[in-house]
Amino acid sequence: MIHHINRKEDGLYFAELIKKGDVSSQELIERSFSVIEEQNPLLNAVIHTRKEKALKEAGKKGWNGKPFGGVPILLKELGQNLKGEPATAGSRLFRNVTAQQTSHFVSQLLKAGFIPIGSTNVPEFGFTNITHSELYGPARNPFNAEFSAGGSSGGASAAVASGMVPIAGASDGGGSIRIPASFTGLIGLKPTRGRTPVGPGSGRNWQGAAISFALTKSIRDTAAMMDAMQIIQPAAAFQTPLFNEGYLNYIKQPLERPFTFSFSLDSPVHTKVSADAKCAVEKVVKWLEESGYKVSEAAPDTDGVELMRAYYTMNAGETAAMFSTIEKSMGRPVEETDVELLTWVLYLAGKKTSAADYSNAISQWDAAAEKADQFHKEVDLLIQPATAETAPSVDRVYWKDDFIAKMKQVESMSSKAQQDLIWDMWEESLSLTPFTQQSNLTGQPSISLPVHLSEEGLPIGVQITAPKGKEHWLLKIGELMERDGLFI
Repeated sequence: MIHHINRKEDGLYFAELIKKGDVSSQELIERSFSVIEEQNPLLNAVIHTRKEKALKEAGKKGWNGKPFGGVPILLKELGQNLKGEPATAGSRLFRNVTAQQTSHFVSQLLKAGFIPIGSTNVPEFGFTNITHSELYGPARNPFNAEFSAGGSSGGASAAVASGMVPIAGASDGGGSIRIPASFTGLIGLKPTRGRTPVGPGSGRNWQGAAISFALTKSIRDTAAMMDAMQIIQPAAAFQTPLFNEGYLNYIKQPLERPFTFSFSLDSPVHTKVSADAKCAVEKVVKWLEESGYKVSEAAPDTDGVELMRAYYTMNAGETAAMFSTIEKSMGRPVEETDVELLTWVLYLAGKKTSAADYSNAISQWDAAAEKADQFHKEVDLLIQPATAETAPSVDRVYWKDDFIAKMKQVESMSSKAQQDLIWDMWEESLSLTPFTQQSNLTGQPSISLPVHLSEEGLPIGVQITAPKGKEHWLLKIGELMERDGLFI
């Protein structure tokens, strides 16, 4: 078990060693595999490896102009496809599927000089905030393996926190970067919608709620990753103007003006928030006030429960659409035995979701985005807990037998009853992580920063959210906190 994270040995540190000739990319890959061999039997973070291919690729390339030249990286086995490598999405339905092409996001990682050495554990189709698929089993927390590494980028967070790689690919459709970052002491940035590459051709990724990025150990790595990954794709569904000043350059400059802050300790869905979660926020608020910043207590006036219901309507509709495409490619219907029960419930509920209900749900996202925009006209940055609790036990039970029996009756229910079932299905896990979803729906950037360790030795992060396009604000305040020693 680890007790702290070596933040000095980040991606840029290793890239610099390679540039100086102090170490080779092949040596770093070998080092990564020695940690994987030692830690992975316990943590179950990495599910596929490509050592020989990676070593061969590292030997062939030059690193001029590549910020992460020769640095090993692990990809999330969900949407971060590398041609010829497994693409299971954590589902037994895709157990034997390999990627037919390299995704746009991974192509951008390759341009930055990364060498992919394998892929990380995910829950089936990324639907849960813990990583525990029936295909691969649980990803465990390097601080204490009896606890979860979070989800859906749980394998990625366990890999980075344990030192297998300095950076890992991740994605966030409802908190799936920030939740595991909070649980494992990492930095987890969800960029603005449209900031990093997904398409063209790969759809809207949950209507723009889901966005790919990474889990990191240092603010400078996060900034350098943003510089490497931001892109304009004219054919893609969502566009965000490039930040031409450069993120790494920006965080090195003094602040032009002091930020204004607000904070909230209240769960948007009216659930319990632990003392540790509150302590994380209070620690940051105290530091801000002592540093001379103005801090008030406020949050956007959004109905969090209704917004989550709108989110679940999208989840169901998108699952049905996904399986419609899968069925065409397989030439047969998807059956209950092909997928996990949660996925099956979403699929059947999605088949009964009307186009009107789906459209109205997305309209609620837009209304929430407008409220958030109004809120940020008064306040630059909003501080909340990243998660309501520290990481849950890997053995935590979310559904009792009678509820599982009810889930199996989903096909006979009305559409409204199905949506109520989905709410109940996720109620226990939502109470763990009620803070992250809103910025997915509004499209704002949001970051989890590792500021608190519980008495039991488990990390918990603080979440800071900015207006759209203002990732540089999040990175700058993170850099100031990191410099002042607030990170665990």
